[in-house]
Amino acid sequence: MAIGRRAGAYICGVDAAMDVIGGKWKVLILWELSLRPYRFGELRRALAGITEKVLAAHLRELEADGIVHRQEYDEVPPRVEYSLTPRGVALNEALEPLAAWGKVNVLGQAPEPAA
Repeated sequence: MAIGRRAGAYICGVDAAMDVIGGKWKVLILWELSLRPYRFGELRRALAGITEKVLAAHLRELEADGIVHRQEYDEVPPRVEYSLTPRGVALNEALEPLAAWGKVNVLGQAPEPAA
């Protein structure tokens, strides 16, 4: 299923992927959600420096792109949890080599041994 918010065709797959994960916070949101489902306030506290407005906007965009699932519970007070969809899990798996590159080439950490 092709998803695209931008008008016109993408140049390549990297262009399309960057449209989905572009921005300062989206990759960090994906990283946190890979650990466990979060409620909005928990996620905001886990991402020091993000504003409520930006987090809400990014979560809406990621949900629209099929990356994040928003689960509403019929409780009082209302409860909403965010988690990754299978597409979001696959995206995180695709980002793992980029994270490994950053650890070695930017942070100067030793590469992890191959499994």
